[in-house]
Amino acid sequence: MTSATSRLLQLLSLLQARRDWPGSVLADRLGISQRTVRRDVDRLREMGYNIQATMGPVGGYRMDAGDECPPLLFDDDQVIALAVALQAAAVTGAGIEEAAVRALATVRQVMPSRLRHRLDALNFTPVPGGPGDEPTRFVQPETLLAISAANRAQEVLRFAYARRAGEVQEPAPRHRVEPHHLVVSRGRWYLVAWSLDQDEWRIFRADRITPSIPTGPRFARREVPGGDVAEYISARFKGSSEHNRWPCTGKVILHLPAKSVVPFAGDGVVEVLSDGRCSLEAGSWSWVALAAALCRFDCEISVVGPPELAQAFAVLAERSAVAARTPQTQGSSRASV
Repeated sequence: MTSATSRLLQLLSLLQARRDWPGSVLADRLGISQRTVRRDVDRLREMGYNIQATMGPVGGYRMDAGDECPPLLFDDDQVIALAVALQAAAVTGAGIEEAAVRALATVRQVMPSRLRHRLDALNFTPVPGGPGDEPTRFVQPETLLAISAANRAQEVLRFAYARRAGEVQEPAPRHRVEPHHLVVSRGRWYLVAWSLDQDEWRIFRADRITPSIPTGPRFARREVPGGDVAEYISARFKGSSEHNRWPCTGKVILHLPAKSVVPFAGDGVVEVLSDGRCSLEAGSWSWVALAAALCRFDCEISVVGPPELAQAFAVLAERSAVAARTPQTQGSSRASV
C-alpha cells in the first residue's frame, strides 16, 4: 500500500470516527499540512464520498453519516472485478452462493454512490460447462457494462460484430438485437439475444462485440426457449436446440482401468468392469465427433451401442486411412517437381 493510499484510508477513518473535524486537527493527526488535507479531501470527493466543508473560526470537514463498516477504496475496474467474482460464485461448487450474494449486498452498502451504480450495472448469469476448445478471450469491462445496461433497460442493442480470425477481411457485420442475458461460462462471455435482423435467437461472443451508442428503442422482453437461460445455452453448447443433453450418446468398453479414464471423461459416466476394463457412456454433437473423442483413450475400444456409433468409427477409420496416406502423396509430388 502506498503512503498516499494509506493516508487516504486514515483520513476516511478519522472522518467516520466523529462528526466534525477542524482542518488543523486533521493535519496534526495525519502529520501533513492543511493544504495536503484539502487535496486529500478533494480526492475522496472525486471517488464519490460526500464530504462537506464546515464554516467557523477554524474551518473543517464533515462526512455524511453512513455505515460503521471500515472504509472501502475501489477504482472502477476493481468494482467490476468484485461484481464478476461474487456473481460467478454460483458455479464454483464451493457452496458459497448465498454467502456471495450477502457479501455483494454488504459491500454495496459502504460504496460511494458512483461506484455503487457501476456495481449495479453489471448483471450476468454464470453457466457451468461450455465449450472448452478455445482459449479464454479478454472482454473490455465497458463492453460488458454496455451490454448489461441495455439488457437491464430493455433497449435494443446495436453493435459491430468482429469476424473470426482468418475470415475475409470485410467490414464487420452490424446487428440489431433485443438483449436477453449476458452469460459467462469457462471464462468466456456471451450475449443471448433475439436478432431483429434474422428473426431468431442468437448467441454472440462478447469479445467480438463493439456496442454502438446510443441504444435503440425499448422492447417487451421475450421468453428464452424453455424459460431457463442456463438450460438453453447449455443445450446450445451441446449442439441441441431444445434439450440440455447431447444429441448423440453412446456407450463403449475401454480396455483401461476406470482410474485412468475418470480424469478425462468430462460429463461421461464411467463404470468399473473386470480385468482392468471399464465402460464409458458419453455424448457429443455428432456421432463422428463422439467416436473421435473416444479415440483419445489409447486402448482397444468395443462399441456397446448404438449402431450409429459403430458406423461413426468406420467413417473415422476411412478418413484416418486417407490422412495417413496424404503426407506420402504430397512428398512424392514435391520430389517429382
